[in-house]
Amino acid sequence: MSPDADAQHLELQHLADLSDDDLARAYAPAREPWLRVNFVSTVDGAATGSDGLSGTINNAADKRVFDALRERADCLVVGAGTLRAEEYDVPRLPLVVVSRSADLPPTLRDAPPGRVLMATVASSDGLDAAREALGEDHVLVLGEDEIDLVALKEELARRRWTEQLCEGGPSLFADLLAAGVVDELCWTVVPMLTGGDAVRIATGAEVDVALRPVLLLEQDGTLLGRWLVDAQGAG
Repeated sequence: MSPDADAQHLELQHLADLSDDDLARAYAPAREPWLRVNFVSTVDGAATGSDGLSGTINNAADKRVFDALRERADCLVVGAGTLRAEEYDVPRLPLVVVSRSADLPPTLRDAPPGRVLMATVASSDGLDAAREALGEDHVLVLGEDEIDLVALKEELARRRWTEQLCEGGPSLFADLLAAGVVDELCWTVVPMLTGGDAVRIATGAEVDVALRPVLLLEQDGTLLGRWLVDAQGAG
């Protein structure tokens, strides 16, 4: 069933009722290239726990969809700040680090050749160091002072990475929305409240983007949804 058809017949489904193959089909993209962003938050909108990390608010339901999305993806796109904060290890799929400063997080510096790419700008002070660490072919210079995110999506597709998965952080998500390159938000809402002043899933650039829900799953009070970006409703 297409996402548009799903939107017309949206109903709550139980995640536990879906096999792994069912889950993979439920998240099939509508076209290529396709850029989806995956986030988890609390009911009151916090994208992290009290320690500033998303790992303290996610759970087994979120982890299952998280793994399913990574299994589908051709590449992973993540901001350097999130990679450092969450202490990412080198994933099994190609990882694109988005950083205007071209700062490579320490946990990725010993990655096998070609597993980590850097998306940065020509004015970056760290450009030469990134090229030395990753190889010139794996450093994407996409603009003079600001990263051209439209060009990034196109370059990844040119490398045949047509199903692109972004795991944040919030400022990169807002920038991607502002650039008009996001096709889908995968959003998990865990049944908890944290208060405080935790960051939301999108911060920084001001955007006005309409979404259409096409899938809603539930497990033990956790809600997991697919929201497609409505190009006609984007501001």
